[in-house]
Amino acid sequence: MTNRRQPPHDPGPVGIGTRLVAAGRGPGFSDGIVNPPVMRASTVLFDSLADLDRAIAAPDAGLYYGRRGTPTQWALEDALTGLEPGAAGTKLFPSGVAAITTALLAVVGAGDDVLITDSAYEPTRQFADQVLARFGVTTRYYDPCIGGDIAALIQPNTRAILLESPGSLSFEIQDVPAITAAARARGVVTMLDNTWGTALRLQPLALGCDISLSALTKYVGGHSDLLMGAATASEALWPRLKAATYRLGHHVSADDAALALRGLRTLEVRLDRAEASALAVARWLAWHPAVDRVLHPALPSHPGHELWKRDFTGASGLFCFVLKRGRRAHTAALIDGLVHFGIGFSWGGFESLVIPIHIAPIRTVTTVPWSGPMLRLSIGLEDPDDLIADLARGLERYEAQF
Repeated sequence: MTNRRQPPHDPGPVGIGTRLVAAGRGPGFSDGIVNPPVMRASTVLFDSLADLDRAIAAPDAGLYYGRRGTPTQWALEDALTGLEPGAAGTKLFPSGVAAITTALLAVVGAGDDVLITDSAYEPTRQFADQVLARFGVTTRYYDPCIGGDIAALIQPNTRAILLESPGSLSFEIQDVPAITAAARARGVVTMLDNTWGTALRLQPLALGCDISLSALTKYVGGHSDLLMGAATASEALWPRLKAATYRLGHHVSADDAALALRGLRTLEVRLDRAEASALAVARWLAWHPAVDRVLHPALPSHPGHELWKRDFTGASGLFCFVLKRGRRAHTAALIDGLVHFGIGFSWGGFESLVIPIHIAPIRTVTTVPWSGPMLRLSIGLEDPDDLIADLARGLERYEAQF
């Protein structure tokens, strides 16, 4: 195992499954071992003063200090970079939120303006409203369906636009190429939270974004046992992202990086299974008399379905449905008796999850056209017929209350 960082291994023009198997396994990472070994480090020792001086002159060229990583973290970074056409590099973070906040801090400063989709992940909004505001950064929220009309919102001090497609909880699909084109014409940086689709379903940089963000906690980890985020940047933004990451002291453990690498190998097959099962459950729910609507971008009934077909290569296992009547308190009759769905935050693991959600308190410029209780489902790897039967019993309990 070398202590020098080697150029990323390029498996050539191959399918995504082949790429996932080969990613991060080039020279210096595995050297004949199937999985890159777990290399933990804080202090790195140098053989001579000359070696130390060479490392100081090029700290990213090899082992330098544990916070800059070891081949274990480098293997994951390079693997993720290889999944994004046009990417210059990837940095890892202790959570998806940390990836988002660092990307924002890499490009904004006092007196700047940021545009954030009104459908953004709630912790993203909290960071903007409660932290960026303290440093003199103004945040304005925009309708996720605005498309190219976002050009009218761009001000001389607008530095960044944060997209999320689909949007958290309500699953709006944004017109990413239209928004990035408007931003690029004015010199504004764009970044997209791509946790739902991963690089296997959507490639933000190929659609004009400068930074692609993801919570590896979800589908890449895949087993509900790690927290991690990633930011992958274009050539122009890579130096700023890298510098901000180091200045803020972000680091992930080699053990967690190894878990994420393991999850990455099976990402395609797990995502395919989650997509197929979720569509089966979503289609069944769409016909249930107690259900008002199902919010799943792959369904033709979804308002953003045509944009989804244009920009995405598939779906994942996360979606929502809205009930026709009742209140949140009534959903306990449905949720508490479910056998195959756990009640909990996060998603993207092998197990199915359910959680009630409420959108109104975290919206600023948009409203939702429904009033019934809303439930979010993360469909895992169980047999979809078992999940449907479980939900059928739950909806029967729910309706029995009225």
